[in-house]
Amino acid sequence: MAETPPWRAVCLTGPTASGKSAVALELAERLPLEIVSVDSALVYRGMDIGTAKPTQAEREAAPHHLIDIRDPRQAYSAAEFVRDANALIDAIRARGRLPLLVGGTMLYIKALLEGLDALPPADPALRARLEQQAAEHGWPAMHAELARVDPATAARLAPADSQRIQRALEVWHLTGTPMSQLQTTKSEAAGDRHASPITVFSLEPEDRAWLHQRIAQRFDIMLAQGFLDEVAALRARGDLSPELSSMRCVGYRQAWQALDEGWPLAELRERGIAATRQLAKRQLTWLRSMPQRRVLPTGEKNVTEWLARELPGHGLADSF
Repeated sequence: MAETPPWRAVCLTGPTASGKSAVALELAERLPLEIVSVDSALVYRGMDIGTAKPTQAEREAAPHHLIDIRDPRQAYSAAEFVRDANALIDAIRARGRLPLLVGGTMLYIKALLEGLDALPPADPALRARLEQQAAEHGWPAMHAELARVDPATAARLAPADSQRIQRALEVWHLTGTPMSQLQTTKSEAAGDRHASPITVFSLEPEDRAWLHQRIAQRFDIMLAQGFLDEVAALRARGDLSPELSSMRCVGYRQAWQALDEGWPLAELRERGIAATRQLAKRQLTWLRSMPQRRVLPTGEKNVTEWLARELPGHGLADSF
């Protein structure tokens, strides 16, 4: 009789360009699994090149979920991800297959593993007022205001991190309580009742230069594939703006600005690569705060082989 798997699912994460998708597809050739995307950019339709979205052939090789489920003008929250991911995990297991969560949106992973913070929903009118204030005074000034009302949150945010500064100020205005205090209280969210373990494997580079080279290579491939034309087509719709979450994604934000300001391609490349490196740095910082993760070195040919042996050895595949 097959043993009961000790984990509900496996999560394969790591910084951008670390090779997560390639390892997941190689595992899909060896194990009965389905891939659940943990990427806040892959949810958007029409954003294919700049997100390195899996090709149609790759999606046919292994079932993929939570890709192309939103229009770029629509939001997709961590709470929605937790709800959708938990439903998919249960459905995939019911089909006798392994749920493999793959991606680097650390907020989604944290929410799935630990539950959601008891924060109020977004207030569009308040956000518009904060955007107007930022347009008048600049985001560094908004960061200074955040430091006054919520120094703990401000200390971990860069003065130019507009999206998170705006959210922290929004929470302060809505509740009168610093977000750093509210984040100590977990809500009874959809993911909280699924407390059984999700094991996290993290692909992390031993050599930072290796990752930087991969980031540059991938950005060059995106440019060659027509990334700027993709963003130009999104702009031409007329119903999108750089303030939307979709257009704030790394690469898309820089490409939108390049089209607005007429940057030469070399400047877009330089800024896009620099922004992607910063994203990777933030992801690694998040990962180091997760002591439960199992670190796998990137660039090793035997990573997939090791995982393919390890997962059945812990009852994940033998029971399906």
